Amino acid sequence: MIAKGSAPLVLSPLVATAGCMAAAVLLEIPAFLLPGLPLGLVFLFLLVFFRDPERVPGRGLVSAADGRVLEADPSACRVTVFMGLTNVHVNRAPTDGRIARMTHTPGGHAPAYAPRARANERLETVLETALGPVRLVQVAGTIARRIVPFREEGDRVKKGQRIGMIRFGSRVEMTLPKGVRLVVRVGDRVRAGETTVAEVSRVLAR
Repeated sequence: MIAKGSAPLVLSPLVATAGCMAAAVLLEIPAFLLPGLPLGLVFLFLLVFFRDPERVPGRGLVSAADGRVLEADPSACRVTVFMGLTNVHVNRAPTDGRIARMTHTPGGHAPAYAPRARANERLETVLETALGPVRLVQVAGTIARRIVPFREEGDRVKKGQRIGMIRFGSRVEMTLPKGVRLVVRVGDRVRAGETTVAEVSRVLAR
């Protein structure tokens, strides 16, 4: 499955490749085949990058992003995940809730793994949940220049449901409700909508 809204971008190099091959055959000019290989490689890269596999939600609060954990701060209930070029870049809701606020902030494009990336272009989404507010910040990186939301303020989402994506290298910061227990550490690999990042106590779950 290809991420929502990405099909035109992914298919463009494939169409161009087919056009080059057709021109080479119909016009009998073999040189038209030369652009076919790089265009085909671009198509394969985009196909892999914009993949959007189905996921089965894990228990508790799940990761909003695929990638490597950069920060796991129990005192602040904050988890930050860095998404490299090979990761799935579709982001998902950590738990059920309603989107109370979405705020886009222009900014720089420092490497997404660097601490100064907090000043990068970002989209903050606040979810109202039964456990308390969940704050998600999608942060653009050096290559990423576009954050694409799939939802709007007021929408209700289910745990693991797709909420948007960031094109190319980027990061997602999650600030979870107080009282949950983080179960991931810095360096862990996580999968959006599937990997549990925090467990919920029975008191909070009531």
